[in-house]
Amino acid sequence: MRVAARPRSFVRVAGQEAEAYLNRMVSNDVAALGPGEACEALLLTAKARLIAPLVVLRRGHEDFLLLTEPELGERVRSELQRYRFAAKAEIELEEHSCQVVFGGEGIPTATYGEQAAEVLDVPRDETVSAEELELLRIRAGQPAWGKELDERILPAEAGLEERAISFTKGCYPGQEPVARLHYRGHANRGLRVLEFEGELPAPDTELELGGKVVGRITSAVRDGDRVVALAYVRREVPEGAALELAS
Repeated sequence: MRVAARPRSFVRVAGQEAEAYLNRMVSNDVAALGPGEACEALLLTAKARLIAPLVVLRRGHEDFLLLTEPELGERVRSELQRYRFAAKAEIELEEHSCQVVFGGEGIPTATYGEQAAEVLDVPRDETVSAEELELLRIRAGQPAWGKELDERILPAEAGLEERAISFTKGCYPGQEPVARLHYRGHANRGLRVLEFEGELPAPDTELELGGKVVGRITSAVRDGDRVVALAYVRREVPEGAALELAS
């Protein structure tokens, strides 16, 4: 079995009004989850800028566990605590171990382009390196916090609408601009997987087409003699266009 480390922070939201409160705060419909089910969601600012990507696991009727990036646990806890007011919900950090298990059962993840799950508190010997895991993620075109995802990014730009946003549930912070872009417009840029020869480019290296800057590299790894990268590229650039790294 192929197993990789997956560092996480964890925030528990539990209590009589945990479901209703979370549904008012995150982008996906957590009320639709049954015990043991999970979904991706986003915690956003009122202007739909990203605070944190989440995986929401419903452990019981009144008990949810939020999985987020290691550096974002306290931010998520404090944001949820800040707006809790009189809602009957406990919000606190928890400690767990987490690994990605390929072909195994657990919390499903689409991040690596093949069947995989995040498994909590069942330590296994790790057989997949961080470098191999990163290559799988980039080839699958999936965004990561601190690389493709930060406070500058709108969900539609990173391709998060289908997996982490419900357009049928009630309001949440950022809902109005998210819906407006979805129904009335389009993102000006999107993520693309690139492959080329040469040196490994630094993050934020600009991409040019015909001498004009049309995008930027966000992640890159070496795969044999070639480089595989993720980049934000302007929407009007044709697929398959020969992009050049800015000098």
